[in-house]
Amino acid sequence: MTHAIPPALHPTDAPATTLRVVPARYPLRIAGTVFSLFIFAGIAESVALNSRWEWSVFASYFFNPVILEGLGRTLLLTLLGTLFSVIVGTGLALARLSSSSLLSTLSWLYIWLFRSLPLILVLIILYNFSYLYDTLALGIPFTAVEFFRYPTIDVLSPFAVAVLGLTLVQSAYTAEIIRGGILGVDAGQFEAAAALGLPGYRRTWRIILPQALRSILPTGFNEIISLAKGTSVVYVLALPELFYTVQVIYNRTQQVIPLLMVATVWYLVITSVLSVLQYFVERYVARGAVREIPAHPLQRLFRHLAARIFRGKYHV
Repeated sequence: MTHAIPPALHPTDAPATTLRVVPARYPLRIAGTVFSLFIFAGIAESVALNSRWEWSVFASYFFNPVILEGLGRTLLLTLLGTLFSVIVGTGLALARLSSSSLLSTLSWLYIWLFRSLPLILVLIILYNFSYLYDTLALGIPFTAVEFFRYPTIDVLSPFAVAVLGLTLVQSAYTAEIIRGGILGVDAGQFEAAAALGLPGYRRTWRIILPQALRSILPTGFNEIISLAKGTSVVYVLALPELFYTVQVIYNRTQQVIPLLMVATVWYLVITSVLSVLQYFVERYVARGAVREIPAHPLQRLFRHLAARIFRGKYHV
């Protein structure tokens, strides 16, 4: 028995170069995009046209010298906290992985303690440390030998307490991030490094840590961003960083919302800069691990828009 083939299924004699490629349609995706744009436009209109936001006040304070001074102190706290926590955290991570039971136990106890305590509690305890000890001294225990002695209140200024507190707490989290990165390195790399006859410290610094860096960076930058925002907690020390400075001004002027928006935008700027820095650092570190460096997010966006605009103008 023979069956008639519908005309639409018959082979065509038309050349392949004249066939037009029709892209797939995604109505739900289009509807979701339109709905999202509608919501975004409504929020933008509300924020822009509502006079209670007092954007003129926001503009007058955004580059105020007092605000910029507080911003600079926030950036300095972030920089010092990051630097010291990386140094201490690396030492803690290596001690945690050490074959020495004493070092491993002490590192674990440190990490357990400072991951258990809120940052604000650590700052307040350090700020009142002079109540427990009038002076801070370094010497040989159980002897009269002392190398130096200073009044506690002179050593632990509000800024020093802020840096010390941020370092103590952040280094506990940094240690676990670095330890996780080291554990993520393939065991064969450890064996290959040992087979080369390299000393232990060279195996760690020249082979293991560079490979662990690729997995450490994303979470590590996330912690730096959290630290930048966490510096706002030092307001309990009356240290005039960004958030405390904003509080002092709006308590005096009663212009709460516009000044909070000043702090909000500056924190967004800090986070955005750190995010861009993270992207380029990750690209740099990934050069030896991938054959093709992934495109920048803006490059992917432009390519997507170009593909959408010019689709249908090409034939196969």
